[in-house]
Amino acid sequence: MTTEEKLASTFEEDAFALTKAAVALSQALESGDQTALAAALDENLNLWTAIKTLVARDDCKLPEDIRSNLTQLSNYTAKVTFDLSKDSLAGKVEAMINTNLQIAEGLLEGGAKK
Repeated sequence: MTTEEKLASTFEEDAFALTKAAVALSQALESGDQTALAAALDENLNLWTAIKTLVARDDCKLPEDIRSNLTQLSNYTAKVTFDLSKDSLAGKVEAMINTNLQIAEGLLEGGAKK
């Protein structure tokens, strides 16, 4: 497997993880199952913490502006996850779902260009 194929595969795996987290958040929100929602939020937070860790590495080859944007999104996800109140819960979870889906789409588009 070439380096380009490995990179495309990584983009696809990351996009899948973000999409999977978005679906779990969406399903939990729609069902009203607070246990499932807490688990989905925790998984999403773990995913974004991993993203933040990866883009902070010295060997990360992403451009600095993308690294900065992903770090900011990770920080946003953590803040929102720990600051959910009943009156704004749905809107904030929907924002996280949309963020995950948009980043997943960007990863797939970026991987396709390689």
